[in-house]
Amino acid sequence: MTEYNLIFVVVLLFNVLVTFRASSYWKKYFPGASSSSDGGDDPTPLLGDTSDGDKASDSTDVEQGEGGEKSNSAASDAAADIRHSQLLRKYLAVYLLAALSDWLQGPYVYALYDAYGYSQHDIAVLFVAGFGSSMVFGSFVGGMADQGGRKKFVILFSVIYALSCMTKHFKSFGILMIGRLLGGVATSLLFSVFEAWLIGAHSSAGVMSHLGKSFSMAQYGNSIVAILAGQIANKAASHAEFGPKSEGSGFFLGGFLGPFDVSLVTLIICGVLASSLWEENYGEKSADDDDDDDDNSKAGKSSATHALKGAFSVTMRSSDVLSCGIISSLFEGSMYIFVFMWTPALTTLVKEEVGEEEFDGLPFGVIFSTFMVCCMAGSSIFSIAMEKMKPEQLAVIIFGVASSAFAMVVISKSATTTFLAMNLFEMCVGMYFPSMGTMKGTIVPEDKRAAIYNLFRIPLNFIVLFSLLTDLTPKVSFVLCGAMMVVATVLQMKLKSRRVSA
Repeated sequence: MTEYNLIFVVVLLFNVLVTFRASSYWKKYFPGASSSSDGGDDPTPLLGDTSDGDKASDSTDVEQGEGGEKSNSAASDAAADIRHSQLLRKYLAVYLLAALSDWLQGPYVYALYDAYGYSQHDIAVLFVAGFGSSMVFGSFVGGMADQGGRKKFVILFSVIYALSCMTKHFKSFGILMIGRLLGGVATSLLFSVFEAWLIGAHSSAGVMSHLGKSFSMAQYGNSIVAILAGQIANKAASHAEFGPKSEGSGFFLGGFLGPFDVSLVTLIICGVLASSLWEENYGEKSADDDDDDDDNSKAGKSSATHALKGAFSVTMRSSDVLSCGIISSLFEGSMYIFVFMWTPALTTLVKEEVGEEEFDGLPFGVIFSTFMVCCMAGSSIFSIAMEKMKPEQLAVIIFGVASSAFAMVVISKSATTTFLAMNLFEMCVGMYFPSMGTMKGTIVPEDKRAAIYNLFRIPLNFIVLFSLLTDLTPKVSFVLCGAMMVVATVLQMKLKSRRVSA
């Protein structure tokens, strides 16, 4: 029998160790080790050949010059660190609330529809509508955010997602469908506009060198929020009994609606904080895009359709941007399939090991917490790895390890081995998001960033819809995930060779 609690403790201890290694405390208590791992400071370049007499007379001036340069550099670095810390606090205050609102809802959407008495087919239609909405409407809102202001669209995200939460109180299939459509648009904004604002803010503040650290911290915080959301949602769902407000009413309260009500409050706070803490930023035009936007500048602001066409044109012209889009869709698509399939896969293996009669369910809370701790460890490993390599290089390793993890899941007949392989994949997830976020930050043009990010989600949503609409077994699904990871690895190797050698 798999010792889920023991594995959780081991993973938690490992996370503590790598988090400490990635933190500033490591450099504080082990300065020698940190300077060695960082590769040390490059020696000051020679100023030129001098005679022996000149060396003697100029040595003091050179030392003073070097000292002045180092002092100025240290002051500049300290100022950049302060600006980055202020920016990161503003971003996390808003982003983590948005992530919390999303995590609160996730586990209870299906359960709520089922509690309303809808069939599995009806529920599948609602889910497909949500992903379809994200694919269609999300393609346009990204370009609109680049032009209209990303802060405004973060606030709009809060409003749209809050309205989606409100629709959950109605048993009407039509109203629930509207809620799913709104939720699809909100999801597109969550996974594009927030990241686009963060990169734009880093560029404006002159702290682009800190971008990887920001993504790592955001991923780490997101994993913590996911664990907290599970506990909060569980208490909210059991706080009051589920039922109609009055006899014969189509408006329901309590039960599985509790997490959506908490999410609603969270979204209101999120919108208020974004309005007060964030500065507005837009997609700044680059010189290369002047010709493309010439007609548009004459006519005024471009339409959402034009923004989408512009994003598509840039993506198809740039092999690096196109590679980023395909790779991110493949990895995130496999991640969604994993979310759908890990429960039936583990359940089947455990039943085979202990027998149908002895099976007493899986400790889903412990398993989910273990996955999230692995994600946290992965984000810390990213920070450590960035001391030695570029994100393009690390991504090759991430996709290669993810391929191996899925291979282990497919081949293994043991629930314990399968669970360990799943945790390995979750660590890859923790490393993936800051790595891909940093790569996209330097590859995707700023003026069309949100539009292109939403364009990337179109093939992703196709992958998700395919997994929902086909009756694939968990094993076949994981084989598909492994194949996608192999393709992602090959594409990333080509992308790395172009970027690193450039």
